[in-house]
Amino acid sequence: MPDGEEMRLIQRLVQEIERLKLGLDPEVLAAWYRKVEMDAKARAPDHLKDSIQVIRDPILTMKFEFKTSRRAVDKVVEAIDANLQAMPLATRLYFQKLSELIQAQAMA
Repeated sequence: MPDGEEMRLIQRLVQEIERLKLGLDPEVLAAWYRKVEMDAKARAPDHLKDSIQVIRDPILTMKFEFKTSRRAVDKVVEAIDANLQAMPLATRLYFQKLSELIQAQAMA
């Protein structure tokens, strides 16, 4: 492989790694948590809106708690699913796992 092609390949790999890192940035995650929370509240009936809440740990900035009542779980999962395609890859994988955990906990 000529040197120029090798350098372009390395640059593309570096760019892809940077995009993946960006998807797990605490501020990016916080923004997506807010978006999912707002969308879930918009989908929920009025009496369930207050049961949907995201709490971010002020010290451990990548630690979030998504509180919701069992009756609102389906609205949260719908909101996650509706936003997945717009998320960066790493963020999408993170929220797919979050959706699985929320559903599993609701069934427990």
